Amino acid sequence: MPAKDRLIPVIMCGGAGTRLWPVSRDSMPKQFIPLFGADSTFQRALKLFRDEAAFARPIVVTNRDYRFTAQEQIQAAGMSAEIVLEPSRRDSAAAVAVAVELALAQDPEAIVGVFAADHMVQDEALFLETCAAAARLARQGRIVTIGVPPSHPATGYGYIRPGAPLDGAPGGRVVDAFVEKPDAARAARYLVEGYLWNSGNFIFHAPTMRAELERLAPDVIGPAARAVKAATRDLGFLLLDADAFGQARKTSIDYAVMERTTKAAVVPGAFGWSDVGSWSAVWDLAERDAEGNAIAGRGYVLEGRDNLIHSEEALVAVVGVDGLAVVATRDAVLVVPRERADKVKQMVDLVRARGESAAGEHREIHRPWGKYLSIDLGARHQVKRITVKPGGVLSLQKHFHRAEHWVVVRGTAQVTRNDETIVVHENESIYLPIGCVHRMANPGKIPLEIIEVQVGSYLGEDDIVRLEDAYKRV
Repeated sequence: MPAKDRLIPVIMCGGAGTRLWPVSRDSMPKQFIPLFGADSTFQRALKLFRDEAAFARPIVVTNRDYRFTAQEQIQAAGMSAEIVLEPSRRDSAAAVAVAVELALAQDPEAIVGVFAADHMVQDEALFLETCAAAARLARQGRIVTIGVPPSHPATGYGYIRPGAPLDGAPGGRVVDAFVEKPDAARAARYLVEGYLWNSGNFIFHAPTMRAELERLAPDVIGPAARAVKAATRDLGFLLLDADAFGQARKTSIDYAVMERTTKAAVVPGAFGWSDVGSWSAVWDLAERDAEGNAIAGRGYVLEGRDNLIHSEEALVAVVGVDGLAVVATRDAVLVVPRERADKVKQMVDLVRARGESAAGEHREIHRPWGKYLSIDLGARHQVKRITVKPGGVLSLQKHFHRAEHWVVVRGTAQVTRNDETIVVHENESIYLPIGCVHRMANPGKIPLEIIEVQVGSYLGEDDIVRLEDAYKRV
């Protein structure tokens, strides 16, 4: 296929995903978590577009908080992508507008597909066929959304009412209306009347979308275009201009364009789609035993059916209950009837309002050089397990309120302490007094693991004064 005929996939990868708390949190949202097998849903989405004959290099739209995680997972998937960083959250319309500008720079007649990073597709071949059908309609000047034939009267999805048939794609129709999430009675009626779920994935002719944005949302496309024009490169990322992007109206592409345009079309896609929007949806997609129990981790069920058990470390045992979701992480446990799993977001709001850091942060925090896990925290001490990737380098830094003791348990650490450079091997340790300028690096070929003991009057992460940083966080 000629390069200009390849679809340009855009993967939206900026959401926080609290509906799968406590596994998904602000610091590591659900699109980056391997809920089904070894790959995250983001990596699964990327791999849908690995055929370079049919698809151009993907564009990934995310934010600064997730940039290194996205980069690492793209590399682990064996792929390459243009990673675009939003300097602020302006919702999906601005992100789509940015994608339009980038696509038009590649090809003035570009066909673009916008896809979510946190959705699941079960029949990959049928999904790609659906995308090809949508692209044919898009070349006719249509903005094509992918509608999913509903399997049940869901109240958690928006719906599409299909209209007159269109030539060019099997099942292609004009969109008569986009409908908000219904109540149960209305959802049952929609099922009978042939409505489709709105999957939030759509494909369009870039000049057509740009023209509609100019007509319907000039306060989105104007700032987005300026943000792209003034964008800069930073460690391989494309960083949109903050001032320009911040002027874009905060609104979704559904409200800005899709619900107002006369060019909307829909193609049905029966490829097994889920937005993985609750723990009940995870149970739907997971492998289950003869009693309908889906178990990930150290989980056991006695005299119970249709339960979801998801445990990161702890042994979880349930007896004599049916239809529960029990989710255990290192620092939080969720127990909820599966049919009420849509209430998890409200619980997160409650937990956050009470000042619990676990509402948004994991105990294991990922950094561009690796990760650290908080093991123990007291009034004047904290213990962490730190893992540094081969070649990883922490910032040159100092602290005003704490001293640190580092014990190497695996690999080799190259430590800068004031004017010294010291190599610390397994089963060796080093002391870093308050105020000393220090840095740690992993010069080896295997991950470096250390136990860090902090002692002092204040142990917060904001007691880090960075002097130099390979990842430009100074």
